[in-house]
Amino acid sequence: MGRLNKELGLLQGVALLSTSLLGTGIFAVPALAATAAGPASLWAWLILIVLVLPVAFTFAQLGRNFPHAGGAPHLIGRAFGARLERLGAWLFLAVLPVGLPAALQIASGFWQALFALGRGEILAIQLATLAAMLALGQRPARASSLVQGLIALAILATVGLIWWAGDLPLAHQPLLPPLGEHWRQIPTALAVMFWCFVGIEAFTHLGEEFRRPRRDFPLALLLGVLLAGLVYWACSVAVLSFHAYGDAQRNATSLPWLLESLLGPQAKVLVAVVGYLACFASMNVYVQGFARLIWSLADEGKLPAALARRNRQGVPGRALLLVVLACALCAVLAAVLQLSTDALIRYANGNFVLVYLLSMAAGVVLLRGVWRWVAGLSSLLCAGVLVMLGGDALYALGLLAVLAVVDGRRRASP
Repeated sequence: MGRLNKELGLLQGVALLSTSLLGTGIFAVPALAATAAGPASLWAWLILIVLVLPVAFTFAQLGRNFPHAGGAPHLIGRAFGARLERLGAWLFLAVLPVGLPAALQIASGFWQALFALGRGEILAIQLATLAAMLALGQRPARASSLVQGLIALAILATVGLIWWAGDLPLAHQPLLPPLGEHWRQIPTALAVMFWCFVGIEAFTHLGEEFRRPRRDFPLALLLGVLLAGLVYWACSVAVLSFHAYGDAQRNATSLPWLLESLLGPQAKVLVAVVGYLACFASMNVYVQGFARLIWSLADEGKLPAALARRNRQGVPGRALLLVVLACALCAVLAAVLQLSTDALIRYANGNFVLVYLLSMAAGVVLLRGVWRWVAGLSSLLCAGVLVMLGGDALYALGLLAVLAVVDGRRRASP
């Protein structure tokens, strides 16, 4: 079986994962978390990092021992059989109709801050973004890692600039304030903040492309999670210090407003460019991950063989084209139906958490020793997040039930 090129190292992996996690969340979620929990959101970020670490450790061990382009669905299949692998794959791919249009809307919103754009122009920006991902994805994975490494540096520099210009930390804003009665609001904030740490499961699809997966993949995953968590916490300190949150309008323009207040009107251009690139980086990892999942399934005879062909650079070009075309169709439909970004994110969160839960359960089966206990703890944590999502999880649970029925009938038909 021909597999993918092994060309990723530790730094490239950290760049890919950290930009994937920071991407669409860094310019909005700290303000949403502050609105939900006030100063207690600073504690919520630390709690979330602690909660995510067992999940990250489990994914790290699974990727270290079972590196495969099939990612999370492949791991689920190894643990529970071919049927759950198929369901996991379709559940992951079902993020496309809701998650990618939400990310594209956030990305195009940065250009709306600079120019007066109509619906047609916004859609054109979204389609051009997908075309850029298609062009970049036709190159080896190291090309994406180089671009995203530069984007990661731009994000870090922007956050550092806010701290420098704002002379943070301020005396009246403690870095870890007393909780008081605000601790009751932390679960609500955590449900919103989980969006910032979706991307780990997409990163597992790149495990097969590491030169030394047993050493570099788990290190890249853990360092990427810690780096992203630190940046989110630093952004929250800034948002709280200057009260850049509170209502829908302020939350949506939190960091742009903050930079403009500190540096003047010219900061709008900086925010638009860095914000758009951050969103691009996050989406790019997902698009590449989707492509590798489809390629892997085709390479193993589970999808049409034509999708298993690689281009001259050794990457799954046809599978990538299919993913980009599907994303373009979903973006057009979201524009026509005028679906809100908030609704799309809430629906996508349920899918992500359910894929995480199934992956952690797979870790309980596949791993040994202390890592099996870590996977068990991670399963409980993911189940808790699924409960916190409440009605927003019904999309994913209902979709899983429909997929199970359809798959069962297909298998039963002669």
